[in-house]
Amino acid sequence: MADQLTYNYKVVRQFAIMTIVWGIVGMLVGVFIAAQLAWPVLNFDIPWLTFGRLRPLHTNAVIFAFGGSALFATSYYVVQRTCHVRLLSDTLAAVTFWGWQLIIVLAAITLPLGLTQSKEYAELIWPIDILIAVVWVTYAIVFFGTIMKRRVQHIYVANWFFGAFIITIAILHIFNSAAVPTSLLHSYSAYAGVQDAMVQWWYGHNAVGFFLTAGFLGMMYYFVPKQANRPVYSYRLSVVHFWALIFTYIWAGPHHLHYTALPDWAQSLGMVMSLILLAPSWGGMINGIMTLSGAWEKLRTDPVLRLLIVSISFYGMSTFEGPMMSIKTVNALSHYTDWTIGHVHSGALGWVALISMGSLYYLIPRLFDRTLYSLKLVEVHFWTATIGIVLYIASMWVAGIMQGLMWRATNSDGTLTYSFVESVQAMHPYFIVRFLGGAFFLVGALVMAWNIWKTIAGAKPATATIPAPAAAH
Repeated sequence: MADQLTYNYKVVRQFAIMTIVWGIVGMLVGVFIAAQLAWPVLNFDIPWLTFGRLRPLHTNAVIFAFGGSALFATSYYVVQRTCHVRLLSDTLAAVTFWGWQLIIVLAAITLPLGLTQSKEYAELIWPIDILIAVVWVTYAIVFFGTIMKRRVQHIYVANWFFGAFIITIAILHIFNSAAVPTSLLHSYSAYAGVQDAMVQWWYGHNAVGFFLTAGFLGMMYYFVPKQANRPVYSYRLSVVHFWALIFTYIWAGPHHLHYTALPDWAQSLGMVMSLILLAPSWGGMINGIMTLSGAWEKLRTDPVLRLLIVSISFYGMSTFEGPMMSIKTVNALSHYTDWTIGHVHSGALGWVALISMGSLYYLIPRLFDRTLYSLKLVEVHFWTATIGIVLYIASMWVAGIMQGLMWRATNSDGTLTYSFVESVQAMHPYFIVRFLGGAFFLVGALVMAWNIWKTIAGAKPATATIPAPAAAH
């Protein structure tokens, strides 16, 4: 029973290392397909290298392989440390690790082959969907089982966010993926027409809202106070942030379906809920940044803290931009344009990737009982990543607004001023800038991987003793 006196760091280490591996793989695919948009010859007339096949591979790799592994690693670490107990079951935790890696490998095989359900963020074929559900339910058992056996009465707010993300993603995935199989590789959705679209965007937007927001807010509420060595600015605000966010987010999906066959009232409800969402989102952002109150000077000397704080700033910016884009009149200009791509990546690169990377810089040295190899390299990573994000999102904002304006421009006789091909042609310089932005971000990730490799090379895995019950309060 010696194991019961220490935390289970093994599974945290495994997920932490795979976060970096899958991050580089996913970003590499992203940079490659960004290059294809600028230089289409790069698909080499090979079907499984075309943009249409590799784009879902990119999104699945960065969201579920990179982001998912980061969420597993941090939630398993945080729930143990804040509950003063070992994970419920080492075996079930190992099942979640190997099961998740298997899902990722299967995705990497099937998507380039064109085996897909053609649903945004839910492209994987039905046998893999079932495997995801099994692994996810196992994850829920480990996480909530650990909370139930805690030796601390209080459940820290980061666990609230992790818990909400785990439950909601299970429900979203199981209901949206409901299908009628016709063979091992093909199925039809259980829903049809506009209902299918509605269920898909209830899922799709909440993959953003719960997988890419609530889960990563769990990281923010643990790792920012830890790295800053300050208490959360307002614990009361964090609880209000939690309840307001999880109640409101779930309603926002219809804003993806403006000007479609979805009934007007449903579109308007999605818009109103998206606008309300601004309040809890900014409440959370202010709470994260104000945690530095009285310790602002640390930003000068601590590049890890800077990564974390800039990520929260991007969270604030993205959660202002999203509600604005959900307004029907704004959406009429932005929909189907690269403005949407810029918005997604200000959240994905600026918020999700940076908060994950900052958390890993805190976490990995503690998992291997080492000091970080080089803070200077973290500084290099910070600046290359930030320059990359700014290049990426600025080019997509300009390109997207230009697209929207070109598509709706008409001559005095009512005919279109520009052909679609002319709008594509006008995008070319912005596609090149986007590619450069993505390349900068990838270079930053490679710098991080080198820094982490040098930190842990030859290190023995660390162990940490669980405090005696008397220490729990």
